[in-house]
Amino acid sequence: MHEMSLMSEIIKLVSDDAQSRGFEKIQNIEVVVGDLSNVLPDALELAFFYLRNKGFHLVDEQSELHILREEARAKCLSCYLEFEPDYRIALCPNCELPSCELISGETFKVESYEGGMTNES
Repeated sequence: MHEMSLMSEIIKLVSDDAQSRGFEKIQNIEVVVGDLSNVLPDALELAFFYLRNKGFHLVDEQSELHILREEARAKCLSCYLEFEPDYRIALCPNCELPSCELISGETFKVESYEGGMTNES
């Protein structure tokens, strides 16, 4: 499950940035996961809960993870139809040509996080 290493790295990067800004804990992390990003949101969430319960870096049992799903979208460069592809390489459902370009769905990134001091509620 590579989501464990991905979440570990996310928490580490966010914690490092939060510490540089004077925060002592992470309250929540918002992550964008594209349908074609090869990241399983449920496994990512499970990894977060495991690391959160271990008190990994600046996350604790009150920290939250919010996963935003990015729908996969493609556009045919021949007939300009936009559609939801099943795979990264897709045939246009209209003209059946393999001349499609992905518009969205490959994203995997930290969108934002919130931090605070340990004595805040």
